[in-house]
This record gives sequence, structure tokens and C-alpha cells, in this order.
Amino acid sequence: MKRSEVKKAQERTAELFARAGIVLTEEERGRIEVAGFGLGRLEEQGLELITYVNTDRYCAKELALFPGQTCPEHLHPPVNGEPGKMETFRCRWGTVYLYVVGERAGEIRAAVPAGSEAWYTVFREIVLGPGEQYTIPPGTKHWFQGGPEGAIVSEFSSTSRDEFDVFTDPSIVRIPVIEEDE
Repeated sequence: MKRSEVKKAQERTAELFARAGIVLTEEERGRIEVAGFGLGRLEEQGLELITYVNTDRYCAKELALFPGQTCPEHLHPPVNGEPGKMETFRCRWGTVYLYVVGERAGEIRAAVPAGSEAWYTVFREIVLGPGEQYTIPPGTKHWFQGGPEGAIVSEFSSTSRDEFDVFTDPSIVRIPVIEEDE
């Protein structure tokens, strides 16, 4: 992903946070992570986030999803004898469609990204609006997508070790590679 694309996504994300009434410092605005997952399709499969704190005991983040943007299916495995990350998603603004292991109850509201259908395998749907939350146990496959207006989700979790996340799609690169513009 080009540095200019990252900057543009950071600005758009900061605007989304502002619309949701979430105040970021200038320093935090500059630290907004843009995860494109190495797919080159940020608008469809990507995620923007700010990590407030991540220690050996707990983590707090704010996740931003543009309208229809999907964080691809993944799980948080055990690392160095520690269980995988347990995370609670609390929707702050917009709507988020969350999918976990379990029985599918009819048609889902999200749209699986075209061309990636093989990499989406869990379809128990949880729809979260502002003030609603759901806790995802360690090692649970999940994916999520922003609703029509996008979504802001607060994530409270055990220690985050994103570099160890296991994605269903083997072509995904979790830690972003940013190229300088020419």
C-alpha cells in the first residue's frame, strides 16, 4: 500500500471517529493503523484502528470500518503457552455485522467480498448497534463488516498479538507493508 493511500485512509478514519464523537489527539491521529491485509482492496477488505494500550495483560483499541468494509475471517491462536486473545466488541456508532462459528440462520446481511468466498466459512450472525456488545472466545474463527454507514467498534481484549493471527485466506499479510510514493 502506498503512503498516500495510508494518509488518505487515516484522514477518512479520523473523520469517522469525529462523527461518532470519539476524540483523538493529534498524536493518535498520526498512529491510526491502516490494515489492507496485502490484498490491495482496502475498501472491501481492510480495517482501520487505533491502539490505546496493549500490555502483557490487556488491550484497548478502537476499530473503524468504512461502509461495507470487511475484516477477513481469522482467529487468535495460543501464543507461547498463553491462550489466544479473548475480545469484546462494543459497537459505538453505526452497525457491525459479526460472524462466528455456529448455525447459520438464513440469509446474512453482510456481503462476502467477491472472489474471496472460499475464505469465509463461519456464518452465525450477530448484528451490533450502538451500545451492544459481544465477546469472542479465544481461538474462535470470526469476521466482521461495517454496515451501510460504516461502524466504530471499541475492542477490549487480552493481550493483542496481531502478528500471530491466523487468517483463513493464506494470501493475507496482517502487518502492513507501506511503500513510499514515487
